[in-house]
Amino acid sequence: MALQYKYNPAIPDVFRCRVPLPGTHQAYLSNGLLHEEVSYEDKLHLSASSPMGFDLKISPGAQIPETLQIISVRETGQTVDLQFSNLLDFGAGSDSNVLLCTHTLSLDEFVTLSELNINIQQGSRVNIVIMQNEHNGSSHKMNFKIKQAQDSYLRLNIVSLHGARLENNIDVNLEGEGGICELNGVYLVSGKQEILTYVNMRHVVPNCHSSQLFKGILDNESRAVFSGLINVAKGAQKTEAYQANHNLLLSRKAKVYAQPHLEINADDVKCSHGATSGRLDELALFYMRSRGIGLEEAKLLQQLAFIYDVLEKVNNVPLRNRLQELVESRLRGEFEQCANCSINCC
Repeated sequence: MALQYKYNPAIPDVFRCRVPLPGTHQAYLSNGLLHEEVSYEDKLHLSASSPMGFDLKISPGAQIPETLQIISVRETGQTVDLQFSNLLDFGAGSDSNVLLCTHTLSLDEFVTLSELNINIQQGSRVNIVIMQNEHNGSSHKMNFKIKQAQDSYLRLNIVSLHGARLENNIDVNLEGEGGICELNGVYLVSGKQEILTYVNMRHVVPNCHSSQLFKGILDNESRAVFSGLINVAKGAQKTEAYQANHNLLLSRKAKVYAQPHLEINADDVKCSHGATSGRLDELALFYMRSRGIGLEEAKLLQQLAFIYDVLEKVNNVPLRNRLQELVESRLRGEFEQCANCSINCC
């Protein structure tokens, strides 16, 4: 029996997340507190942790093709700074999909610090999508602490749409041979927004593979930071590790700081890293305009093409299509027409 798509009845009527499609089960976290537990046979259990946050446990061997969406919102009921920790534990040999969304339901200046402890046991396969869609007066720092065992697989996709200051600290330990970790991210920054991404990818044992692809589009006086480290321990032979960060600057006042790093203590490895920053391709714009495409539409098409190879890494096709729609709306400036709304039509 598949998980049924339903809205948690405790979600305020003003809020309806339109990202998922049928086959998605939703749970709701308000100001760090889980509203109700979720269980699915003996395969999945989501419960509240103390004093805030949640514990998600996927049973060993569980095969769950449906997506569990955990919606975390900040609302007026509690505007003080919040700090809480979450646990995601994926049992050996399991296969699951998780969507984590962060939203705001008012224009209060929320400050949130959340921690995601992700344990991926031997042979498990995990797809996680993070959608960050808070209003542009809120600040959120997310610390990811990831441990992967032998023959485990993780694909983590982060889509950052809104937020005054977003900081993602991603710490990965590949502790078992045969582990594979893919990190992908898209960040769209405008106004005076700041998005900071820090990655520490540690290859502790031999025969592991990691890849990182992060792309950003910056406009106005926005600022982005990307600092990525690949650390290959002594004896971690046959490592393959790749890292790329590319940025498109639409304004001369937008700033990006990219710092890719490699620390290699083994001699039989394949590792590379790179970072680029540039502006729209004037020649491509001229070509599109010569074919009858308006200037603004030509700019939009070039931006969408720039980030497409990141979004296509979302394995759930309906979810990928919905995220692409949100990204396009964001780039078209459609959300800016609702300056007094904190929800951003998620």
